[in-house]
Amino acid sequence: MVTTVLERPAVVADDGSPGEFEDLLQIALDLDTPDGFKAEIIKGTIVVTPWQRPYYFRAMESLRERLAPHVPEGHRASTSPFLFAFPKAKRAFGPDLYVADTGAFEQLQGPVNGAALSLVAELTSPSTRGADVKDKLAVYGRHVPVYLLLDMQAEEATVFWDPSPNGYRAHRAVSFGQSLAIPEPFSCDLDTSDFGRPSGPGR
Repeated sequence: MVTTVLERPAVVADDGSPGEFEDLLQIALDLDTPDGFKAEIIKGTIVVTPWQRPYYFRAMESLRERLAPHVPEGHRASTSPFLFAFPKAKRAFGPDLYVADTGAFEQLQGPVNGAALSLVAELTSPSTRGADVKDKLAVYGRHVPVYLLLDMQAEEATVFWDPSPNGYRAHRAVSFGQSLAIPEPFSCDLDTSDFGRPSGPGR
Protein backbone atom coordinates (compact mmCIF):
# COMPACT_ATOMS: atom_id res chain seq x y z
CA MET A 1 0.00 0.00 0.00
CA VAL A 2 1.32 3.46 -0.91
CA THR A 3 0.10 6.59 0.84
CA THR A 4 -0.03 9.76 -1.24
CA VAL A 5 -0.33 13.41 -0.23
CA LEU A 6 -1.51 15.93 -2.80
CA GLU A 7 1.28 18.48 -2.53
CA ARG A 8 4.04 16.20 -1.24
CA PRO A 9 5.42 13.06 -2.94
CA ALA A 10 5.03 9.70 -1.25
CA VAL A 11 8.23 7.64 -1.11
CA VAL A 12 9.05 3.92 -1.07
CA ALA A 13 12.78 3.45 -0.35
CA ASP A 14 15.04 0.67 -1.61
CA ASP A 15 17.03 -1.58 0.73
CA GLY A 16 20.39 -1.25 -1.05
CA SER A 17 20.49 -4.91 -2.12
CA PRO A 18 21.87 -6.14 -5.48
CA GLY A 19 19.41 -5.65 -8.32
CA GLU A 20 17.65 -2.92 -6.37
CA PHE A 21 16.91 -0.82 -9.49
CA GLU A 22 15.31 -3.74 -11.33
CA ASP A 23 13.25 -4.57 -8.24
CA LEU A 24 12.13 -0.97 -7.82
CA LEU A 25 11.31 -0.73 -11.51
CA GLN A 26 9.04 -3.76 -11.33
CA ILE A 27 7.34 -2.42 -8.20
CA ALA A 28 6.78 0.96 -9.88
CA LEU A 29 5.30 -0.71 -12.95
CA ASP A 30 3.02 -2.90 -10.82
CA LEU A 31 1.82 -0.16 -8.47
CA ASP A 32 -1.91 0.42 -8.53
CA THR A 33 -1.62 4.19 -8.16
CA PRO A 34 -4.79 6.21 -7.55
CA ASP A 35 -6.31 8.03 -10.50
CA GLY A 36 -4.38 11.20 -11.17
CA PHE A 37 -1.06 9.97 -9.73
CA LYS A 38 2.15 8.60 -11.27
CA ALA A 39 5.09 6.60 -9.93
CA GLU A 40 8.71 7.38 -10.80
CA ILE A 41 12.13 6.25 -9.55
CA ILE A 42 14.14 9.22 -8.26
CA LYS A 43 17.37 8.90 -6.26
CA GLY A 44 16.83 5.23 -5.48
CA THR A 45 13.25 5.60 -4.31
CA ILE A 46 9.80 5.16 -5.77
CA VAL A 47 8.08 8.53 -5.64
CA VAL A 48 4.33 8.84 -6.23
CA THR A 49 3.18 12.34 -7.18
CA PRO A 50 -0.09 13.84 -8.43
CA TRP A 51 -0.59 14.72 -12.07
CA GLN A 52 -0.58 18.42 -12.79
CA ARG A 53 -3.20 21.06 -12.11
CA PRO A 54 -6.03 21.43 -14.66
CA TYR A 55 -4.68 24.54 -16.38
CA TYR A 56 -1.42 22.71 -17.13
CA PHE A 57 -3.39 20.85 -19.80
CA ARG A 58 -3.45 24.00 -21.92
CA ALA A 59 0.33 24.36 -21.74
CA MET A 60 0.97 20.67 -22.48
CA GLU A 61 -1.40 20.56 -25.44
CA SER A 62 -0.05 23.82 -26.84
CA LEU A 63 3.50 22.53 -26.51
CA ARG A 64 2.66 19.19 -28.14
CA GLU A 65 0.88 20.85 -31.08
CA ARG A 66 3.71 23.31 -31.68
CA LEU A 67 6.45 20.70 -31.51
CA ALA A 68 4.65 18.07 -33.61
CA PRO A 69 5.56 19.54 -37.05
CA HIS A 70 9.26 19.63 -36.10
CA VAL A 71 9.89 16.21 -34.53
CA PRO A 72 12.56 13.94 -36.05
CA GLU A 73 11.42 11.35 -38.58
CA GLY A 74 9.90 8.33 -36.87
CA HIS A 75 9.33 10.22 -33.61
CA ARG A 76 6.10 11.49 -32.07
CA ALA A 77 5.25 14.08 -29.43
CA SER A 78 2.89 12.81 -26.72
CA THR A 79 1.67 13.34 -23.18
CA SER A 80 0.54 9.72 -22.71
CA PRO A 81 1.69 8.34 -19.33
CA PHE A 82 4.69 6.07 -19.90
CA LEU A 83 7.68 5.29 -17.71
CA PHE A 84 11.10 5.74 -19.37
CA ALA A 85 14.04 3.88 -17.80
CA PHE A 86 17.65 5.03 -17.52
CA PRO A 87 19.35 1.89 -16.12
CA LYS A 88 22.87 3.33 -15.86
CA ALA A 89 21.53 6.18 -13.75
CA LYS A 90 19.14 3.85 -11.87
CA ARG A 91 16.27 6.20 -12.63
CA ALA A 92 12.88 5.91 -14.34
CA PHE A 93 10.82 9.00 -15.13
CA GLY A 94 7.36 9.69 -16.51
CA PRO A 95 7.80 13.03 -18.32
CA ASP A 96 4.86 15.39 -18.61
CA LEU A 97 5.53 15.54 -22.36
CA TYR A 98 8.06 13.71 -24.50
CA VAL A 99 9.15 13.16 -28.07
CA ALA A 100 10.30 9.60 -28.70
CA ASP A 101 11.01 7.05 -31.41
CA THR A 102 7.73 5.20 -31.96
CA GLY A 103 9.62 1.95 -32.55
CA ALA A 104 10.57 1.85 -28.86
CA PHE A 105 6.93 1.18 -27.93
CA GLU A 106 6.77 -2.12 -29.85
CA GLN A 107 6.92 -4.24 -26.69
CA LEU A 108 4.33 -6.00 -24.59
CA GLN A 109 5.38 -4.78 -21.16
CA GLY A 110 8.02 -3.04 -19.09
CA PRO A 111 9.33 0.52 -19.21
CA VAL A 112 10.33 2.28 -22.43
CA ASN A 113 14.06 2.69 -23.08
CA GLY A 114 15.11 6.27 -22.28
CA ALA A 115 17.46 6.14 -25.28
CA ALA A 116 14.38 6.51 -27.52
CA LEU A 117 13.80 10.09 -26.33
CA SER A 118 14.74 13.12 -28.42
CA LEU A 119 13.05 15.64 -26.09
CA VAL A 120 11.45 15.69 -22.66
CA ALA A 121 9.43 18.46 -21.04
CA GLU A 122 8.57 18.84 -17.38
CA LEU A 123 6.07 21.33 -15.90
CA THR A 124 7.02 22.14 -12.34
CA SER A 125 4.65 22.05 -9.37
CA PRO A 126 5.37 22.67 -5.67
CA SER A 127 5.69 18.88 -5.16
CA THR A 128 7.90 18.13 -8.20
CA ARG A 129 10.02 21.24 -8.75
CA GLY A 130 13.00 20.00 -6.73
CA ALA A 131 13.32 16.83 -8.79
CA ASP A 132 12.67 18.64 -12.09
CA VAL A 133 15.47 21.17 -11.60
CA LYS A 134 18.00 18.84 -9.95
CA ASP A 135 17.80 15.06 -10.33
CA LYS A 136 15.92 14.98 -13.63
CA LEU A 137 18.08 17.73 -15.09
CA ALA A 138 21.22 15.76 -14.18
CA VAL A 139 19.93 12.50 -15.69
CA TYR A 140 18.37 14.01 -18.80
CA GLY A 141 21.58 16.02 -19.27
CA ARG A 142 23.52 12.82 -19.87
CA HIS A 143 20.96 10.99 -22.02
CA VAL A 144 18.36 13.19 -23.78
CA PRO A 145 19.18 15.64 -26.60
CA VAL A 146 16.76 18.37 -25.45
CA TYR A 147 15.12 19.10 -22.09
CA LEU A 148 12.43 21.77 -21.85
CA LEU A 149 11.67 22.92 -18.32
CA LEU A 150 8.51 24.97 -17.83
CA ASP A 151 8.73 26.58 -14.41
CA MET A 152 5.05 27.15 -13.75
CA GLN A 153 5.71 28.98 -10.49
CA ALA A 154 8.29 31.44 -11.87
CA GLU A 155 6.50 31.53 -15.28
CA GLU A 156 9.74 30.89 -17.13
CA ALA A 157 10.71 28.43 -19.87
CA THR A 158 14.25 27.05 -20.11
CA VAL A 159 15.62 24.79 -22.83
CA PHE A 160 18.72 22.68 -22.20
CA TRP A 161 20.64 20.91 -24.94
CA ASP A 162 23.98 19.35 -25.96
CA PRO A 163 24.12 16.50 -23.41
CA SER A 164 27.45 15.22 -22.10
CA PRO A 165 28.71 12.90 -19.32
CA ASN A 166 28.69 15.98 -17.08
CA GLY A 167 25.24 17.24 -18.10
CA TYR A 168 23.96 19.75 -20.62
CA ARG A 169 26.50 22.14 -22.07
CA ALA A 170 24.04 24.85 -23.13
CA HIS A 171 20.76 26.42 -22.09
CA ARG A 172 18.63 29.52 -22.60
CA ALA A 173 15.60 30.88 -20.75
CA VAL A 174 12.74 33.27 -21.43
CA SER A 175 9.74 34.52 -19.49
CA PHE A 176 6.35 33.16 -20.53
CA GLY A 177 5.02 35.21 -23.42
CA GLN A 178 8.35 35.36 -25.24
CA SER A 179 9.58 33.14 -28.06
CA LEU A 180 12.08 30.40 -27.16
CA ALA A 181 14.41 28.95 -29.80
CA ILE A 182 14.44 25.14 -29.59
CA PRO A 183 17.70 23.68 -30.97
CA GLU A 184 18.34 20.72 -33.28
CA PRO A 185 16.90 18.27 -34.05
CA PHE A 186 13.80 20.50 -33.78
CA SER A 187 15.15 23.88 -34.93
CA CYS A 188 12.00 25.88 -34.27
CA ASP A 189 10.80 28.91 -32.32
CA LEU A 190 8.38 28.08 -29.51
CA ASP A 191 5.64 30.55 -28.62
CA THR A 192 5.22 30.40 -24.82
CA SER A 193 2.26 32.77 -24.57
CA ASP A 194 -0.18 29.94 -23.67
CA PHE A 195 1.79 28.67 -20.68
CA GLY A 196 0.89 31.15 -17.92
CA ARG A 197 -1.64 30.96 -15.11
CA PRO A 198 -5.31 31.64 -15.91
CA SER A 199 -6.74 34.90 -14.68
CA GLY A 200 -9.90 35.30 -12.61
CA PRO A 201 -11.57 32.93 -10.10
CA GLY A 202 -9.90 29.58 -9.42
CA ARG A 203 -6.33 30.76 -9.95
